[in-house]
Amino acid sequence: MSRITASSRRVLALILPIMALVARAESAESPGTEEAPVAQAQTITIVSKKINGARNGVSADSGNTQYQFSDADIAHLPQGNATPLNQVLLQAPGIVQDGFGQVHVRGDHGNLQYRINGVMIPDALSGFGQMLDTRIADRLTVMTGVLPAQYGYRTAGIVDIQTRGPGSEPGGEISVQGGSRNYGETAGIANGSVGKFSYTLTGSLMTSQQGIDNPTNSLNAYHDQTRQGKGFGFLAYELTPQDRLSLTFGQSQNLFQIPDNPQLTPQCCSSTLMPTPAALALNARQAELNQFEVASYQSHDNPRADTQVSVYHRLSEVHYNPDPGLGDLFYSGVSSDVIRRNEAQGVQTDTGVNWKEGHRLHAGLMVQQERYLTDNQSQVYCTGPSLVCAGNQLSATGVATTAPTSITDNTGGISHFWGVSLQDEWKYTPSLTLNYGLRYDQNAMLINEHQVSPRVSLVYDMTSATRLHAGYGSYFTPPAAGLINTRTVALFSNTTNASEVQTDTPVKSERSDYLDMGVSHQWSDQLTLSADGYYRKVRNLLDEGQFGNALVFSDFNYQEGRIYGLELSAAWHRERWTAALNAAVGRAEGHGIESGQFNFSAAELNYINTHWVSLDHDQRYTLSGSLGYRAAWANLSADALFGSGMRSGFANTGTMPGYITVNTAATHLFKTGEWGDLEGRLALLNVFDRSYELRDGTGIGVGAPQYGLRRTIIMGVTRFF
Repeated sequence: MSRITASSRRVLALILPIMALVARAESAESPGTEEAPVAQAQTITIVSKKINGARNGVSADSGNTQYQFSDADIAHLPQGNATPLNQVLLQAPGIVQDGFGQVHVRGDHGNLQYRINGVMIPDALSGFGQMLDTRIADRLTVMTGVLPAQYGYRTAGIVDIQTRGPGSEPGGEISVQGGSRNYGETAGIANGSVGKFSYTLTGSLMTSQQGIDNPTNSLNAYHDQTRQGKGFGFLAYELTPQDRLSLTFGQSQNLFQIPDNPQLTPQCCSSTLMPTPAALALNARQAELNQFEVASYQSHDNPRADTQVSVYHRLSEVHYNPDPGLGDLFYSGVSSDVIRRNEAQGVQTDTGVNWKEGHRLHAGLMVQQERYLTDNQSQVYCTGPSLVCAGNQLSATGVATTAPTSITDNTGGISHFWGVSLQDEWKYTPSLTLNYGLRYDQNAMLINEHQVSPRVSLVYDMTSATRLHAGYGSYFTPPAAGLINTRTVALFSNTTNASEVQTDTPVKSERSDYLDMGVSHQWSDQLTLSADGYYRKVRNLLDEGQFGNALVFSDFNYQEGRIYGLELSAAWHRERWTAALNAAVGRAEGHGIESGQFNFSAAELNYINTHWVSLDHDQRYTLSGSLGYRAAWANLSADALFGSGMRSGFANTGTMPGYITVNTAATHLFKTGEWGDLEGRLALLNVFDRSYELRDGTGIGVGAPQYGLRRTIIMGVTRFF
């Protein structure tokens, strides 16, 4: 705990003073600014906007479904830019809320690709905390559907975050918030330009008495404290009016206590030598570290070509610490101290060239190497002859007469991925665009795999207000190296952590065929409507599950899958009012288990191999909406989320109850003169205090009950400079 907390403070100690110094320097310079520096700043702003436009121009106009959040949209959410990133994404259509901070896009468990200023950030290990802070976003775009060939690796959805930077107005903010369950957060933002150099810096530190979803419906969870620190920076330097160098970096360090469930019952092993501890006395914890650095060179040769070349590095680690009194052993049959560590480095390039009239050629390359390892130190009792037991067996009545046996099961490896793409954006007529291309991807991890993936999409502007799009895409998705469960099954034979099924086929890459079509219509200056339908046929469908007592996730494959659905969206604004409404219906099913069979019981494995079953995160109906009103005395906002319930029970044959939550907020801007502009915010989350259960601890790969947040009050103040 001390290591994580100290590191978080070091990150904030580095970033927050820099922001404060920059803010003071800018405020000191602004009153005495002369005409010449102003003219220079205006020139830099114009150049930066050109390059920003070029960066966006690297991405082809494919007509894929896009949902955008501006910084104003984020500010109008009840928690403003303090809203966790996963909660922001839930305001886009077709995204399903899950426990432990997870979200699912169009039936995929994970498979989200995050990009910052057009550069892919390698996916981190799954954990409870968010790697990125919403405060970094000046604009956030969620893209789904049939993506152009330049997008590979993670393809369920693209979360593209554009930060403030070159061309943005100098300024920043410092905010303090507090609320229910001892929630407290301090954060700061600074951005601006000094000559040809520009920057965006953010930092935050948050503590709360509820960090992970409560395993009971009580108002407050037992043993659920969290500390989370995040830092981010984007630095850019204009070499010439056409060339820019930039450095993007970030770090998050999160510490969680694992909440205790008073309804747990011991499974085995109690004795006079080591009595079973009380369920509310367990002290398991999890620490998470994520950090990344990206260096980029960008060139804009108007109007012919745009180029971006980036090199990146990412380090990710999750450490599950079991109860030091071996309480996990008594309640689940195993006490595992698990460390998963993953380090990646790679190169990404994107180039767009206007090679002939009406044609823009796009080429891309991605090369990545990952080093992954798992350290697993487990305490178990033996139930019979075993590779690791030396007489340390339970008695016939299941009572321990000796100390538990320790098993070390450490594994690791190196994976390589590379992909190349070529596509043409053909403006056939002013109203008709055809985007077609090919990708080649190769992945070498536990096995070597590759695929050639064609992509084609058509966009037709039927009128100035109506756009139609349709597309087909072939996708190749490698498993996440950090989520591969490489447990040596034979080591745990005849122990209290033995698998009923001994088969362990290696995880494979997912291959899918994706069809998508939709329409968007500008009904009026105030109202925009859209509809989008999709169907995906999948081989080696990738899914994730939490197997065992350690709250870490592992990949496995279904032999085949089918995922389909329909999304509807409406956005409306009128004078002081803004509103949005999204509705989605979908199905996500799998058949047969292709890998990681030892994670399942024999009965469940046989059932899945002979039946189509719903994926654990399959939710039939999802609704989300928001409403805002700008009054003379305050800004009022509300958002709501409805889910018909994910799956539960044996082989996901049951369904969780539906739920609805409503959040509201009011903000007021105070003009204080000497103290500058201060914004006060009062937010009420889960207004009606609905107790709703996302998970009941049953279902494929579901290890613990998870209840949503009960009514929460948050108050805060932000100073702008």
